[in-house]
Amino acid sequence: MRIRKTRLTIVCFIGILAIACAGFYVRYFMLRPIGSGPAGPEVADESFRKSWSDRPVKLVGLGDSVTAGLGADSPDHTFFQRMIENPSDEFVDMQGKSLSSVLPELTTENLAISGSTSKDHLRVIEDRLSLHDPDVFGLVVMTSGGNDLIHSYGRRPPKECAMYGATMAEAEPWIASFRSRLNDMLDKVTAAFPGGCEIYLADIYDPTDGVGDAPSVYLPHWPDALAIHEKYNEVIRECIDARPNVFHVPLHETFLGHGSHATQFWRSTYVAEDPYYWFYENIEDPNDRGYDAIRRVFLNEIVDHSSLRVSDKSVAE
Repeated sequence: MRIRKTRLTIVCFIGILAIACAGFYVRYFMLRPIGSGPAGPEVADESFRKSWSDRPVKLVGLGDSVTAGLGADSPDHTFFQRMIENPSDEFVDMQGKSLSSVLPELTTENLAISGSTSKDHLRVIEDRLSLHDPDVFGLVVMTSGGNDLIHSYGRRPPKECAMYGATMAEAEPWIASFRSRLNDMLDKVTAAFPGGCEIYLADIYDPTDGVGDAPSVYLPHWPDALAIHEKYNEVIRECIDARPNVFHVPLHETFLGHGSHATQFWRSTYVAEDPYYWFYENIEDPNDRGYDAIRRVFLNEIVDHSSLRVSDKSVAE
């Protein structure tokens, strides 16, 4: 009788442990809660209390689906549109913080295309970006390179601008081509604005939070993924550093802790105040809260670096 009770106790303990382990796995490895409310860094109030400039300014969006806005809950919640003006349901802390509120002569054009690669972006710049009048100042926001890495999701052999699954040896010439292409893009964008322009170029985020375990985002294993990803981001930073009018927008850093491991409190990337997933259901694009964070990061970089804020002595801080 005593042996039976002992066995029953052991079986019950194992059962409870199995249930607890299953619950832990579901909670911290499978669930992707997105949270609610504002996301991303604060944007200072004082930067938007006065007009920055009376110059004609053209805001141009270039790049892929991140700048196009795929995954946002509505067209006015894309990061590009939220930069221009606040939506009707804007968060309290961002009300009044938009480019249209400080640039009265602002016009806009978004040339970004969902699903496009860096080859497509060069063609768009060459074919669709107009030569502007010298009195127009350009503000250009750009995301490029992410689709070069993630396409075609391991379904086909890797190739340039669709290199998913490539080895570093295979990727090296494609990375070199990206460097040449990105330099060409930045030079041609600058040339399209003879009156001056600033380009705000984002690096590429990582939906695995720096772990590199592609199956966690439902993609095939890719051993060299993180190394190739980092090389692409190195190229982006090199091209930025070579030009005084191009500025780095740190999406990679901003999104760490908001990917597939967002809830895992034991990781160094864990963000206790917002342990939520910022990616859309297709993995490669942001969700609505992710776009809020991107809008804030771009605005902060523009606030920190734009010559427009001091071009008019009457509003210089």
